[in-house]
Amino acid sequence: MNLLLDTHILLWAAGQPDKLSQSTRTLLTTPENSLFFSAVSIWEIVIKLGLGREDFKVDPYRLVKMLVAHGYTELSVTAEHALRVDSLPLLHKDPFDRLLLAQARTEGMLLLTGDALISQYKESVLTV
Repeated sequence: MNLLLDTHILLWAAGQPDKLSQSTRTLLTTPENSLFFSAVSIWEIVIKLGLGREDFKVDPYRLVKMLVAHGYTELSVTAEHALRVDSLPLLHKDPFDRLLLAQARTEGMLLLTGDALISQYKESVLTV
């Protein structure tokens, strides 16, 4: 299964795994699952870190290096991903999450999230 982690799941997996449920940790450690992080999440982290958000206190440079070292694959943003946002109903207004979902749908992945608003989309979403 190809799993694209939303930003909070990504941050928790990298630095606060105790915030993840046991079933989520199992998904992340099952060898058959391929784990992806998006440039969108890194962009979100950099922006929110710059705004002083307490829940985004992480060194994004170190985070990217650590993710790659642990077998995560980076997913770049393409024009196709951006255009796919237009096809999403406006159930959630967060531009980062909407682009993550568009990426997951375009690439045939599941977006792994704990966000109830994203879960409303159902297609291409795996809620944990």
